[in-house]
Amino acid sequence: MTAVLFDFSGTLCRIETTESWLRATLAATGTRMEEPQLIEAAAALESAGALPGGAEPSAVPEELAGAWAERDLDAASHRAAFTGLSRQVPLPADDLHDALYDRYMTPAAWTPYPDTLSVLKELRRRGITVGIVSNISWDLRPVFHEHGLDAYVNAYVLSYEHGVRKPDPRLFAAACAELGAEPERTLMVGDNRVADGGAAALGCRVHFVDHLPLAGRPDGLLPVLDLVPEAELPSV
Repeated sequence: MTAVLFDFSGTLCRIETTESWLRATLAATGTRMEEPQLIEAAAALESAGALPGGAEPSAVPEELAGAWAERDLDAASHRAAFTGLSRQVPLPADDLHDALYDRYMTPAAWTPYPDTLSVLKELRRRGITVGIVSNISWDLRPVFHEHGLDAYVNAYVLSYEHGVRKPDPRLFAAACAELGAEPERTLMVGDNRVADGGAAALGCRVHFVDHLPLAGRPDGLLPVLDLVPEAELPSV
């Protein structure tokens, strides 16, 4: 292996909890909610799937179906889909739904898994190039910069920038091309067996991790290092 591709959400980083998301947005906007109502609203937002990167919606309303289908290809569709899901839950002010969405795109809403930095550092030490391949509608580079991860990433291949999303092999092909890597010598690491598994059609090896809370997955990325051993020194 000469290159490793990583998914973003649920693989390298985890979105904050729905309750934390709501609390931070209320604080930032100076909005007050009584504690019982806040807890109830957070649970309802969770059930609605309103937090991108969090729980999947239990159902997508018919009027949001079009935006939902295009959410990873177009920023406006992504916002419309998730603020539409959020608006199923009554909040003290309507503009809170857009404020919640804006919060989701900030580095503060994301935390790297405990072993993310160490694994990326070790891959760099071994001379392995790293690419991020994500179905996403916004630029996640600031998240990597804020958390000190950007120095270990060689390329970002994002669905909205390429007009194609996983599991389409073309997105993985674009990542390999940017890294100058052969698919057969590239490992794709992700948490979604359908989306990330699409790399196999290109000839990449695929390794899956579990999309778990931070505390529940302290070392889930470490097996990647066993799949990408250090290059053997040439014999003399």
